[in-house]
Amino acid sequence: MTSAGLTETDWSGEGVTIGKIERELARLRDESAGHGSQPNLRTSVMTHIAWVPARWQAAAEETLAGMAERHPSRTLLLVPRPEADDDRLDAQLSLRCFPVGARGVCGEVIELELRGRRAVAPASIVEPLLISDLPVFCRWRGEPPFGAAEFVQMVAVVDRLVVDSEEWDELRYSELAQVFDRVAVSDIAWRRAEAWRFELAKRWPAIREQRISVRGPRAESTLLRAWLAARLGRDAESITVEPGPELGVRLDDEDFPQPRPLYATPSDLLSAELDQFTRDRIYEEAVRTAA
Repeated sequence: MTSAGLTETDWSGEGVTIGKIERELARLRDESAGHGSQPNLRTSVMTHIAWVPARWQAAAEETLAGMAERHPSRTLLLVPRPEADDDRLDAQLSLRCFPVGARGVCGEVIELELRGRRAVAPASIVEPLLISDLPVFCRWRGEPPFGAAEFVQMVAVVDRLVVDSEEWDELRYSELAQVFDRVAVSDIAWRRAEAWRFELAKRWPAIREQRISVRGPRAESTLLRAWLAARLGRDAESITVEPGPELGVRLDDEDFPQPRPLYATPSDLLSAELDQFTRDRIYEEAVRTAA
C-alpha cells in the first residue's frame, strides 16, 4: 500500500556490512532524482526503529506504509532471527519519495534481518545508522524480553520506547516500570483509551464516589482502571474489570456513553506516539498502579 505520488527505489543484499549499506543508500539517493532533475531532499525528523519478530512483520510493514509522509525519517526495521544457522546481516533498502513541487522529499527504510548471533547484539548494528542530533524512537513489537541483552542494548540506544501491551502474553508492567528512569516509554494500549480518559475526566469530582466497572481488552481495561484508581486516590480493587471485545465503563448502574475514537488506524496510533517527545508521568503512574 502506497500513497499517491509515492516513488520507491530499492536494493537488497545478503551478508552485508554497515559500510555497504551506507554506500548503497547514498547511491539510491543520487539515482532517485532522475536525469536532469533537481536532487531530492533527504528529510528526517527522527530515526524510527522497529524491532519486529517474524510473526509481526506483515503488520509492521502495513503500519509503516499507512504513515506515508507524516513522519519523514530514517526507519530501521530489525527482524531478529536468532535461530538461523549462520551469523550474518541481510538488508533490504528502500528510498520512499513524495513529490513536493519540482523536488521529492525522501525517507529511508532499512530492513535488516539479524541472523544468528547478530540478533542478540543489535546496538553495534544500529548505532552507526542513527542520524546524529535527532531523536531515536523504537517501536517494539510483541512482548519485550525484559532483561535480555538485545532489549537492554536497545533501551540504552533510544530516546523513546513504544510498546503495545495488548500484544503481550503477560502484562509485565512491573518490569516495564523498571526502565522508566532509563528511557521514555509509550504504550499504544494506553493511547487507544485516550478518548475514554478525556470524557471520564469531565465527570470529576462526582465520579470519585461512584461504583465503577470497566470492561474491555485486557491491557486497555487494566490501564484504564489503574488510571482511574491513581487519579481518584482509590484502591484499584474497588474498580471491577471484566473481559470484553471493546472498552466500556459503568458508573453506578449506568453505561457511560461510548466516546468517539480519536485514531482510526494502527498507523494513526503510531503516528501519535512519534509526536510525543517527553515522559508521560500520568501513564507511568498508571503502570505502577497496575503492576
